[in-house]
Amino acid sequence: MYLFLSIILSTVLGLVLFMLGPLYGGLIAFGIVLGCIFRGLYLLNDIHSRISKILPKGDRVQEVYKKYLKEKE
Repeated sequence: MYLFLSIILSTVLGLVLFMLGPLYGGLIAFGIVLGCIFRGLYLLNDIHSRISKILPKGDRVQEVYKKYLKEKE
């Protein structure tokens, strides 16, 4: 139901922007798209910071062992 409501509202918004003309409609549409991109980047950064706190830190022994294996090759 939420998806259907989103589709209807975005259709109405598109029609309103189309009626405003190319200058005002384009500016508003550009602002909406840019705002969604910035919001998505903010959420991705937030998810990354939360996950990096939860993940266990690397063990020093494992790091040295991996370095040793790379040198052997």
